[in-house]
Amino acid sequence: MYTFAVYTGSAIYTSGEQGVINRFGVSATDASLPLSLYVLAYGIGPLLFAPLSEVPVVGRSPVYTITFLIFVILSVPTALVNNFAGLLVLRFLQGFFGSPCLANGGATMQDMYSLLYLPYALTFWVSAAYCGPALGPLLSGFAVMAKGWRWSLWEILWIAGPIFILMFLFVPETSTPNILLRRANRLRALTGDSRLKSQSEIDQKGLKPSAIAIDALIKPLEITIKDPAIAFVNMYTALVYGIYYSFFEVFPLVYPVYYGFSLGTIGVVFTCVLISCSIGVAVYCSYLNWYLIPDIMKNGLRAQEHRLVPALIAAFGPPIGLFMFAWTANPTIHWIAPTIGITIYGASVFIVLQCVFVYVPLSYPQYAASIFAGNDFFRSALACGSILFARPLFINVGIHKGVTVLAGLSTMGVIGMFVLYYQGAKLRSRSKFAQN
Repeated sequence: MYTFAVYTGSAIYTSGEQGVINRFGVSATDASLPLSLYVLAYGIGPLLFAPLSEVPVVGRSPVYTITFLIFVILSVPTALVNNFAGLLVLRFLQGFFGSPCLANGGATMQDMYSLLYLPYALTFWVSAAYCGPALGPLLSGFAVMAKGWRWSLWEILWIAGPIFILMFLFVPETSTPNILLRRANRLRALTGDSRLKSQSEIDQKGLKPSAIAIDALIKPLEITIKDPAIAFVNMYTALVYGIYYSFFEVFPLVYPVYYGFSLGTIGVVFTCVLISCSIGVAVYCSYLNWYLIPDIMKNGLRAQEHRLVPALIAAFGPPIGLFMFAWTANPTIHWIAPTIGITIYGASVFIVLQCVFVYVPLSYPQYAASIFAGNDFFRSALACGSILFARPLFINVGIHKGVTVLAGLSTMGVIGMFVLYYQGAKLRSRSKFAQN
């Protein structure tokens, strides 16, 4: 719910872009900045908050609670702001303080579930992250038509406020080092025996707090730079997310222009992503239930590249879906044809991302939050850029050629996924980070 609220907060704004253009007299590209800056900020935030959650004395819950409270509070001035510069700053801050769930969420799941059943938990977490942006325009489309562009920003408060209350009251600490550290403190107080220490106290004995903090902060980028397999995964997911967020710019150029859809009805079209996500969940969970888990029970854990098997097939889906959208988005062809293309794209991308998000933390389980943070930064940075370059691309070269370019780029992921599957172990063996 927390992840869904933050991700919905990104694209829920898009229905109000025309209202922002009219209110502040800015261009269409400028009006997309509150979306792109929000996306960029929730990629930057985890670089700080994810490593912070792995510091034993801090843990995960304080990071979640404090930042999400600030996110909820910021929702009020964001909906009331009366100048464009203020809107940009507040949207950036919203994304920044909403970001911990995007990287720490996967690490929290890993805290709670065994390796055998972790993929099920990650499936629902990734679903929330995947469907949030797609449902944003649906939640705000008809409301903005009736109540104006500020209404979409108020909806963020209505979604996030109740979720914060539930999280504050009921979500426990899950970080193992933090739980053991507090247990050691209690035992020392009860027994008076100062020899009782947690593993993290032993490991970090003699280290200054500044050294621990610096080590934690550089970890996400260090792993990406030094590990070729993680670097490829980050680049591939960045490309996928960049293409995904470009749909928020191409849909308004296709469905109203070619098919006469209203602003609210465009939001309804985004429900095809919800359908594609449901298909992806069904396929992936079937794979877990009838193949992967029985295989592990029988043969034991294999190398983590074995988790990429569904992605080898699903990697063909994104270029197929994009090519279909590119060449059927035409007034002479029924609107269902390009929408089916997006559904194929969405279902296959979901399966690929699910495999990747299980593969990534298995490489370095103790640095799960940091690895997710690095991944989140790369994909959010490219998604931010795609929001800005997508509209000029589609306008200047046309919808057909513009989406074809994206389809061509996504074919590189097919090759890359097979290389990762067959050469991933060799790439990991050459990792400077693993050797260190």
